[in-house]
Amino acid sequence: MKKKIFVVDDDGMLTLSVKQALEYYNPVEYDVVCIEDGEKCLGLLRANQIPDLILLDIMMPGMSGWMLSDRLRENPEWKNIPVVFLTARTDNFAKEASNSVCADYIEKPFDIKDLEKRISDILKKNISKSS
Repeated sequence: MKKKIFVVDDDGMLTLSVKQALEYYNPVEYDVVCIEDGEKCLGLLRANQIPDLILLDIMMPGMSGWMLSDRLRENPEWKNIPVVFLTARTDNFAKEASNSVCADYIEKPFDIKDLEKRISDILKKNISKSS
């Protein structure tokens, strides 16, 4: 069964690039959904479209990645979805704060093969936790 990954970022070119690369490297493993903002992500979650992992930008207009992450952790049905911050923020505050709220922190620009490996590792870890 394919793993559903949400890519939440206001940069449409980035989300499309991530989608194409992940689905190219793993066509039978991943179903990648591109989402341009936090509110649309919440809408899909409320419609019971629950991903196996969320790649989340921190700096977005409207609802930031921090705010969306807080909303995820507040909901019992969503709080265990692994979140990977995929961001241009490279400051120590962002890195330190992310350690407590996400499964991983990846700085832009990133290597797609490294991103895929990190996603795969997180998903494997999550499967073993739920077994």
